Amino acid sequence: MKSIRTKLVAASLSATAIGLSPMIYLAPLSLGVKILCVLGTLGLCAIVVYKATESMSQNIQALEVGLLNFKDGEYAATLACSTTDEFAHLCALYNASAQSLRKEKQWLHQRELMLDKVLQSSPDVLLLVNDKNDVVFSNHQARDFFAVNQRLEGLSLPRLLSKQPRALSEVMLDSREGLFTLPQDEKGVETWHLAQGTFLLNNQQHTLYILKQMTRELNRQEVSVWKKVIRVISHELNNSLGPISSLLHSGKIVANQNQDPRLERVFLTIEERIAHLNQFVQGYGKFAKLPTPVFAPIEWASVIAQLKQQYEFTLDMPAPVNLHADAVQIEQLLINLLKNAHEAGGSPRDIHLVIKQQNSHVVLEVLDAGKGMSEQVMTNALVPFYSTKANGSGLGLALCREICDAHGGHLVIQNRQQKGLCVRVIFDGDAGR
Repeated sequence: MKSIRTKLVAASLSATAIGLSPMIYLAPLSLGVKILCVLGTLGLCAIVVYKATESMSQNIQALEVGLLNFKDGEYAATLACSTTDEFAHLCALYNASAQSLRKEKQWLHQRELMLDKVLQSSPDVLLLVNDKNDVVFSNHQARDFFAVNQRLEGLSLPRLLSKQPRALSEVMLDSREGLFTLPQDEKGVETWHLAQGTFLLNNQQHTLYILKQMTRELNRQEVSVWKKVIRVISHELNNSLGPISSLLHSGKIVANQNQDPRLERVFLTIEERIAHLNQFVQGYGKFAKLPTPVFAPIEWASVIAQLKQQYEFTLDMPAPVNLHADAVQIEQLLINLLKNAHEAGGSPRDIHLVIKQQNSHVVLEVLDAGKGMSEQVMTNALVPFYSTKANGSGLGLALCREICDAHGGHLVIQNRQQKGLCVRVIFDGDAGR
């Protein structure tokens, strides 16, 4: 800004000197007097011009400071201008621009906070990696998924994946998209979906990885299909059982009138089969129409007492456990699991019901010392209608999984190292609150 003011002073002095030259040349004065007059006039001219441009210089300096604030992203400062010249118009434009940019910055800040809240609250695992394979952004789910206590930002992706299961490392490092499975210690095998996209950010290539847990969604869709099948079967059976029951009643009357023992045995057999089919339909209907859970604190003493009346088992509950769930459905779940444990072939004394708190999860385990399950049976154990028992309906474990899903939990079936089976149910301790 000083150079402009200096140039104005120099220009004024040059113009003054040019204007004085004819007068000095023609004036009948001595050389010394002429030099003094010229110097005095030029000095006075410089002072006047310097004073006259002082306000302009201050305004230019103020604009410079304001623009530097813009450069630094600071839009709070405004300019005060007392003049009515062109600088007043420039100050007004500057203040209007500062106000507009200030509002835009506040709106961008709010949107950034909202976006960060959404990303951090997302149930999906989000990981942003730059062109050097360094993590530059991650959400809370990513830290939980990779089981890292520190922030992931700054870590190398290959180094991060070196401590993860091989299946995860392969799909992420090979840039493969789609479904893949991961082994989990307590939750069995989980299905995940990987999606990724690349884009430019700050003139650098970045890759965004999105990992979505698909196990529960796939289970929900599978159960939904089975429920539709069951509803159709139940409807058709009920349509057939109604007329058959009516004809059976008429047939029994005829048999009593004729006193024919063979007809009585035939109708008795038909009556037993109808009763069995009614029970069959009701059992499937219970699975297809599981009511919405009513969440409340579980009173374990009451639930355990009800279970003890039906099955023998040893309770392992080292400390009080708090769980919000539907007591009726939890009791039904444990009844099914204890029933399977008693039918597994082991001694009733070896059946244990474990209820424990692990961090933020509640874990229920039913352990037996039976034969366990083969790989093929375990693969189909949760499929409705599948059963290895002669009189089994194939709905016990399927209903258990449905109850777990309704409570936001997981059901895992594992063979024990010694012998027998472990059926583990994992609930979120805060579910239903």
